[in-house]
Amino acid sequence: MENQNIQVFTVSRSGERLDGYLARKSTFSRARLQILIKEGRVVVDGGSARKSDKLRVGQEVEIRIPPVTPIDLEPEAIPIEIVYQDSCLVVVNKPAGLVVHPGPGHPSGTLVNSLLYHVDDLSGIGGKFRPGIVHRLDRYTSGLMVVAKTDEAHRFLSLALERREVKRLYMAAAWGHLKKSPLEIEKPIGRDPANRQRMTVISTGRYAVTRFRVLERWNSAELLEVALGTGRTHQIRVHLAHIGHPVVGDEVYGSGWERGMDGDRFSGWAREMKKRTVRQFLHAWRLSFRHPDNGELMKFESGLPDDLRESADWAVQNTV
Repeated sequence: MENQNIQVFTVSRSGERLDGYLARKSTFSRARLQILIKEGRVVVDGGSARKSDKLRVGQEVEIRIPPVTPIDLEPEAIPIEIVYQDSCLVVVNKPAGLVVHPGPGHPSGTLVNSLLYHVDDLSGIGGKFRPGIVHRLDRYTSGLMVVAKTDEAHRFLSLALERREVKRLYMAAAWGHLKKSPLEIEKPIGRDPANRQRMTVISTGRYAVTRFRVLERWNSAELLEVALGTGRTHQIRVHLAHIGHPVVGDEVYGSGWERGMDGDRFSGWAREMKKRTVRQFLHAWRLSFRHPDNGELMKFESGLPDDLRESADWAVQNTV
């Protein structure tokens, strides 16, 4: 039988959902707890439980925490910019084109492989393919990420992310011009039934909210500052495409949008902008969170990388 730690809680008020109760009482995120419940590692009064079960006063809830899965990936000497590091965590500036962790089609050559080479003591709580990973960036999105080096830091940061206490700001270029700024989009996101490789706004999706503010107005596009209220897959790209302003250079949700922007007046400008933007114009430029060990507010910034800065400079210089 596998070795496991057990956390025990006694319910003091009735009516709360099991997953919500444990998210409040334990150090695990709701998403992690739902996985543990599904795996049968959470029991109520000794019996099986579902995440939606309503609890009663006096019930005893156990979390049977599985042992950490050993990391068996190969370290790889992939260059990575480490912005900050201490005994609890590491903050990296991920380059565009680098997949965060191994998966189908990407068994190696990932950020995780690079971290295993450059960092000696990553948390194993994310499993053998995602050690220390708290949140992700798309392959062709660049910018700041925090990675946990201890299991305690991983639980703390995952819970902070769930509670929206980790603040993330992006810069994005979007086709066209928003009708107003600032703008908030609150639309659920889920898998596209017609194409499971894509996400879409769909009534059966998960709650998602994104806030946009115009930084620079160009001929047929704008530079936006984007704040995430939630962290759904492809959230910024899907919300912008949904309102008809997809991210410049996004081949999945915005392919071909440069054609016909603003009629004939700026069609040449849009085509040239697309040519100069070699990948999706999306960069995680600011990250802030409380330190897991001492509660200090940590703030990090990373300006636009060279490829996006060159594209933005051209857009400014050629806007009339």
